Amino acid sequence: MRIISGKYKGRRIAPPKNLPVRPTTDMSKEALFNVLNNHFNFSELKVLELFAGTGSISYEFGSRGCSPIICVDGDMGCINFIKKTAKEFEFDITTIKSDVFKFLEKHSGNYNIIFADPPYGMSQKEFEKIVELIFDRALLDEEGMLVVEHSKYTKLNQMPNYSFQKNYGGSVFTFFEYESNDNSEED
Repeated sequence: MRIISGKYKGRRIAPPKNLPVRPTTDMSKEALFNVLNNHFNFSELKVLELFAGTGSISYEFGSRGCSPIICVDGDMGCINFIKKTAKEFEFDITTIKSDVFKFLEKHSGNYNIIFADPPYGMSQKEFEKIVELIFDRALLDEEGMLVVEHSKYTKLNQMPNYSFQKNYGGSVFTFFEYESNDNSEED
């Protein structure tokens, strides 16, 4: 795993092999950040990463100057790895060990970008609940963007606030905004 761009471009990060994760591929990460780069000035963003795993997406945001970044994951091994890596790179990352659904039901922050990468095996209803909780709890800034990574078998384009999606192999990034685009970016 490597950091694609920003201050730490090209730096490799080696997570422990025993973490229960499926990291976003470098190719998918690069494509995702190309899309986000067209919408945001990274140095001014508050970011929330849900189901953070290795923290790979948060390191990309941190390398590009985003601050603060909050990572939520239910696995203590993942949380400890993110803490260690954030300290090493001096990223402004706060880690929270929590069930993501419980976190979303109680949290009251506001973020420019929320990235969620749940296990692909979660049910359709659970994926939908993530989107619903984020918008119901007003966790996304009105100019912000929610990105949910999922398999091609999960369909989220029927959800309120759907904007567009991008497909990369077996992975799909679905984007949500308060004011939907004309869906011209769909692949």
